[in-house]
Amino acid sequence: MAAAPGALQEAAAALAAGGDVAAALGAALEAAGGAAAPAEGARAQWGALLRRLVGSLRPGCLDPLPAPQRRRLWRSVLAEAPAALGFPLLVEAVAAPGLCPTTVVELLEQFLQEGHLSALLWEVCQQQAQDRSLELQETLLGKIVCLPDHVGNRLQGKNPPVFFPQNYFPLLGSAIIQVLHKISDSLRGGLDCSISFVSHVLGKVCIHGRQKEILSVLVPHLTELTKSDCIWQRICWRLVECVPDRWMEAVVLGFVQRASGADVLSRLLGNLVVKNKKAQFVVTQKLLLLQYGYTTAVLQNVLGYLSLDSLRRPLLIKVLQELLETWGSSSAVKHSPAEQQQYISKAILICLSHLKEPEIDSCRQELLASMMAGVKCHLDSSLPQIRRLGMIVAESVSLKINTDGPVLKFQYEEDNETRELKSLLVQAPPRHVVPNHPDDENERADAALPVVLESNEKPHTAACVTPDEQLDAELDSDDDLIPYDMSGDKELKTTKAPVYIRDCIEVLTGSDDMDKWDATIKALESLIRKNPAATREVSVELAKILLHLEEKTCIEGFAELRQRAQVAVLTTDPIPVAQYLTSQFYSLNYSLRQRMDILDVLVLAAQEMSYPKTRGKKKNSSAQKPCIQLLPGSDSSKDWRRIVDERIKSKTRRFAKGQSQVEQDSGPNEFNSVAGHFFFPLIQKFDRPLSTFDLLGEDHFVLGRLVHTLAVLMYLAVNAMTVTTMGKALLEFVWALRFHTDSYVRQSLLSCVSSILLGVPTEHLLEDMTEELLETQSWLAGFGALCTLKGRELPFGAKNFSFPMTWCALRNLPLSAVSK
Repeated sequence: MAAAPGALQEAAAALAAGGDVAAALGAALEAAGGAAAPAEGARAQWGALLRRLVGSLRPGCLDPLPAPQRRRLWRSVLAEAPAALGFPLLVEAVAAPGLCPTTVVELLEQFLQEGHLSALLWEVCQQQAQDRSLELQETLLGKIVCLPDHVGNRLQGKNPPVFFPQNYFPLLGSAIIQVLHKISDSLRGGLDCSISFVSHVLGKVCIHGRQKEILSVLVPHLTELTKSDCIWQRICWRLVECVPDRWMEAVVLGFVQRASGADVLSRLLGNLVVKNKKAQFVVTQKLLLLQYGYTTAVLQNVLGYLSLDSLRRPLLIKVLQELLETWGSSSAVKHSPAEQQQYISKAILICLSHLKEPEIDSCRQELLASMMAGVKCHLDSSLPQIRRLGMIVAESVSLKINTDGPVLKFQYEEDNETRELKSLLVQAPPRHVVPNHPDDENERADAALPVVLESNEKPHTAACVTPDEQLDAELDSDDDLIPYDMSGDKELKTTKAPVYIRDCIEVLTGSDDMDKWDATIKALESLIRKNPAATREVSVELAKILLHLEEKTCIEGFAELRQRAQVAVLTTDPIPVAQYLTSQFYSLNYSLRQRMDILDVLVLAAQEMSYPKTRGKKKNSSAQKPCIQLLPGSDSSKDWRRIVDERIKSKTRRFAKGQSQVEQDSGPNEFNSVAGHFFFPLIQKFDRPLSTFDLLGEDHFVLGRLVHTLAVLMYLAVNAMTVTTMGKALLEFVWALRFHTDSYVRQSLLSCVSSILLGVPTEHLLEDMTEELLETQSWLAGFGALCTLKGRELPFGAKNFSFPMTWCALRNLPLSAVSK
């Protein structure tokens, strides 16, 4: 190697003087051949030679050399020269003025395709072991990671395919795998080697958003290499541990998303979350509590990874406690999207599946307290999905912490989402599938063979009986009896329904005959409508019985039958029954379900009374007219009517033909005279809390239903004498609740405003409610601005929520649009 610096110096001088460049470089390369790590002097000479070679790429400098010879010359130079010197010079030459970028990019493409990228990484790893310059490493790091950007900026999108990010970064991942193999061989040979530069390359690639491209190569190879080799496991752990904190999040998330299971993630990351605070924050906080866009498989990977090592299991318990604390926060339930709450619920269920009995005993009281607070917040929500999530999680936590005692049990609809959540309580098996080998299939076939033989032997053993036993068996056998076909039989209904209203009351209040009770509840609605006079005598008593009636038998559609009977009673005798129901809405000792049943009955009855009824007097459009009837034996043509009609039609001259209009049913609006009895008692006592009922407090869901009911009653009372008074009272009611925290209540308030604009005549709105309208206009303008700031779509599709525009639009809206 002593002659190498002189030969390199001669080659550089010959290149500068324009002499025999090929001969000089050939001698230099022959002298420098076989150098694994050039000495300092040789590196300096290599640097001078490479700079002159790059400078010779200007047009006309190497014209005496043919193109094939030039490519062979550069191939030899790139193979023998230190990659850490040649690569940055070529990258800088891409953007250098006066040089041909296409030629330089061809050399870089040759550098990548011939595998010199792995040599570059390996050379830097060796230099790190010898404490080389950090400045050179930072320069190389930026040029390696940003090479596609440099080339793309220079060539303006006309890159060779190898410089496309989807091609370059997998190539870089393959180079990293080759370097890791060399590091493994060095460690097995007892030599020192550093892996931190490779970690820096991995981190910077991931932070640039290229995790998918590079980890799609790294993760499968590392998964296979770390299966049974402890040295490879330590190399992989060290690879991620040496990533700087500023890039740790991108690397950890990339590994978490692409690992095929929790066991694979444990082999790849080791105890990284215990050693690195940044990784611990990403795994235990950011990925679980601050973000919610990851799949269920990612959650199973992360939480399964925390459960697979004794040093990481305390973090699993800590994560569960923090998840339950967030799940039980009333503020989080109100202001977090439903998707995030479902994400947190899944994480809680997966954590519970990994807990062991001693760990549950250590934090049983904390889990119980969090569960009770969380289920209360979820059941108070106005969204059915949130309430169901609370029920499922509470059932699961109760099942885990009360293995011997009673557990919580709720009633909710089973669907695919519910089944998926419940399945998370069972630990998921590994997702990688081991292929079946032919030998395994043969063993399975051999194992199944004795079972077949045993089944074939059973008839022989069963046949070995004595003649007397066989005779007794034949005498006792019923196989010869042919079963009677009972598929068409129907149950005989011997119980008759009552025919008087008072008999129905007696059956519903005191009868123990369940068949008679079923028949009564089924026939009650029709009986009420057929006997309105008898119903009015006991209407309030019957309404009270139906309001408190509970299901005694498993009758199908009991809730609907009871509701229809209540509606029939209310429409038959509206004033006293409405006064009773509205007074009971604010009474003590009623459940929330009963109070919402009262609201539903009032709305349904108001709708029925406001729509016109058919009185049974239908006009007979096909009135009989005198006509000639043909006897059955007549020889006249049976189609004489059709022939006559066709002749008349052909000779009739029509100048215009309008559409045939069907006469619609009409009748008086029965709700107009009783609307005040439905409306005003409901709006009077909403701000008076009771010991078991607080509309302005915890029972905001019932408040939303009440507000929506008032909106529907206001709409149905159109053209009533009291509609103006109702509208004014409802506007004051809306003004009192305009800043309510629950979104369902605010949406119902918007329905009230819409109903007022639809129901109250325009002149009354402008004369009697001017001040209230101006206040409502300012509130709606602020509401529209708030929706715009939050990026939500405004009600009724209005981009600019102006009051006059909304008024005009609502004048043509149907009830369905208002109810939404």
